[in-house]
Amino acid sequence: MKKRIKTVVIIGGGPSGSALACNLVRKGITTVQFDDEVRPEMIVGESLIPSILPMLDNLGVHERVKAIGQHKPGVSFFFNEKDTISFNFQAVTRCKLPPFAYNVPRAAFDQIINDRAVELGAFRVRQRAKLERVGEDRLQLAPASVAAATPLNGQQPDLLVDATGRARTFARLLEIPARVGDRKDVAYFAHYEGFEQEEPRGQVGITQLKVGWSWRIPLPDRLSVGVVLNRDEAATLGDTPEERLEAAIARDPVLSAAGTNRKRLTKVSTYTNYQLISERGHGPGWVMAGDAYGFVDPMLSPGLMLALRSAELLTTHLHNHEKYAHEMQRWLEAWQELIEYFYNGQMFAMYHTGMAIERKFPGKISRFMHTHMERNIACMASGAATLSRYSRGLVKFMSKHGAWMANVDELAIH
Repeated sequence: MKKRIKTVVIIGGGPSGSALACNLVRKGITTVQFDDEVRPEMIVGESLIPSILPMLDNLGVHERVKAIGQHKPGVSFFFNEKDTISFNFQAVTRCKLPPFAYNVPRAAFDQIINDRAVELGAFRVRQRAKLERVGEDRLQLAPASVAAATPLNGQQPDLLVDATGRARTFARLLEIPARVGDRKDVAYFAHYEGFEQEEPRGQVGITQLKVGWSWRIPLPDRLSVGVVLNRDEAATLGDTPEERLEAAIARDPVLSAAGTNRKRLTKVSTYTNYQLISERGHGPGWVMAGDAYGFVDPMLSPGLMLALRSAELLTTHLHNHEKYAHEMQRWLEAWQELIEYFYNGQMFAMYHTGMAIERKFPGKISRFMHTHMERNIACMASGAATLSRYSRGLVKFMSKHGAWMANVDELAIH
């Protein structure tokens, strides 16, 4: 019989760790969260998707997030100055989600979840946890950290949770390998004022670049602008992140036109590790959560949804870590699969083919096909049907047989 978990130590103060702390204390579990409160100035993951809103309701923070966020009605994809595909979230009402989301300043968003955990009764230790490796596959808190965690009464916790994000503390200590995606990209991003914003207000803009892609995420008083490039291509644009971001904006007609009067408000941040999933996410007395377990590409903005979903799944399967790991693998792999349709151009080729068929053969059948595909894709990209066997099968079938009236290679993001 498995040992009943009564005490949990969470290492990390990001959204997955703080959401998990909220969930556990409400279940009556003694929860200690170590947080050294060291944060990067800028964090990838400023745009939410509709499926995250019920999670915010469950945490009791929806109104707080709304107060600091920018209403997000949808996403527009730009292929050049004239070719644009715009989606809104109205279609996700059929999968019982709100027809909107938010764009959020990450520091403020993270702090809301962090504060909520303390409000509910999580014990906060404002320092970095010290860990010791025990044998091949075990970890424990060092004596100094046990002493700092007063509710433990001098004992090791029943469960250690790695919520350190991309630092992946447990994986590094235990030398656990990871599966890395095929793309070798680097992202540079910063906040700007003076950039023209899309309509309707709050609409996120994704632009296909000569090589790579860019995002424009409207925040309440500024615009987050980032470019994602192959590392070799990025190196040709300058010696510093600032030079590379500015050169990428200047050479793209869509970005340069929108940013004629731009003024950068922050330093340029760099992210280099994408599409990474740990080969193993749990062991005796420990488990990984959120980005520490795995993360996928920022395309389609699944990051924060996966972080909060990880907290929910671990709460549900607190005493069955194999089940938790299995569910997390399913989510990560399903998102990777969906994102790949956008990178390889097949998603956009399906859209162009569908529109061409509607023009050539107008009527109820073509309209039904268009609406049906749009709803399924919207529900997948919103997080409601990402795991749906039917929706995934439909997209797979149509990517092979319903994308023949468009040039897939021209629509792909290289």
